[in-house]
Amino acid sequence: MKLHFASLFVLTSLSLHAAGDLSKPIKALRSVQKEGQGNEAAGKAWQEIVKADAAHLPEVLKGMNGANPLAENWLRAAVGVIADEALKAKKMPVETLVTFLKDTKNSPGTRVVAFDLIQRADAKLAEELTPTLLNDVSSDLRRHPVAKLIEAGDVALETAIAAFTKGLSGARDEDQIKALTKKLRDLGQPVDLPKHFGFLMSWKLIAPFSNADRAGFETVYPPEKELHFDAIYEGKSKKVEWVDFTSKDEYGKIDFNKPFGMEKSAVGYAAADFFSESDRPAEIRIGCKNGWKVWLNGELLFARDEYHRGAKLDQYKLPCQLKKGKNTILVKCCQNEQTEQWTMEWEFQLRVCDATGTAILAAK
Repeated sequence: MKLHFASLFVLTSLSLHAAGDLSKPIKALRSVQKEGQGNEAAGKAWQEIVKADAAHLPEVLKGMNGANPLAENWLRAAVGVIADEALKAKKMPVETLVTFLKDTKNSPGTRVVAFDLIQRADAKLAEELTPTLLNDVSSDLRRHPVAKLIEAGDVALETAIAAFTKGLSGARDEDQIKALTKKLRDLGQPVDLPKHFGFLMSWKLIAPFSNADRAGFETVYPPEKELHFDAIYEGKSKKVEWVDFTSKDEYGKIDFNKPFGMEKSAVGYAAADFFSESDRPAEIRIGCKNGWKVWLNGELLFARDEYHRGAKLDQYKLPCQLKKGKNTILVKCCQNEQTEQWTMEWEFQLRVCDATGTAILAAK
């Protein structure tokens, strides 16, 4: 069978390309200049290159090294055509592309193209190569590992926030609460401790009544008989009346010293209404280093006639039954006659929660 001379030439040309003789067409493409110089030869060379086998992709990529912008565009387009065909045929020369990528003598731009080809052909391999590019000479290649680290950091951050938030929900010791709150706030997370723990922050206060000889603890002063917030009574040394007080302390401390001064041998009362959405069991938890009593809806829950033995969150847990609607809580807080600096605190903190310590928030 005889072959036409032109057909024989084409087959010979293609076989040369398959064998890797792309030096002449690549050179032709690299010779293209501005103002259209070499465009005709480049067009023919391009047609030859795009017919090359995928195995020659590294050779075409190498042709981009140091090429002028026009020539680089021609060669990049040729790489795209060859790569598309290679992907369809699943013949991408991944191993030689990896070798090309790792050779930093190749220009940064062509190495970026090589990495993109590897990524298209074998995403898992590209993932494995990514960390090795963190300190690469190519800033474009560095973007990949940096992006992965940002992503990993975001995941770790979300995990940390979730862990710290969960830890805070279960924490009852003040040192752990403070540590977790700081960690969350350092991460830009708002923490509303009064709401989180259910501290009662706003009260009606009245003081001072006398606690001379510590007799005030058992003395039944008017607030224990009636709660008329417009009433005026005889106090320790002058007439006393109810005042509004809202704590600004994150741990809900109600400090009698703030509205009434540094009183000693004194008794103060605090009253607050708590609105419950339903009839339900609950706990009133109080921390106090002074003598104290707590009533709920006129019923005495507990009393402790002891002074300056330390105070902490949830120091005392008082099981109770809330009724639907308004519940009135009354606290009696007694200060003794000691004058040492560490005895000056005249305060308590109180919150409403369930048996697990989870806050029960007021309906109003």
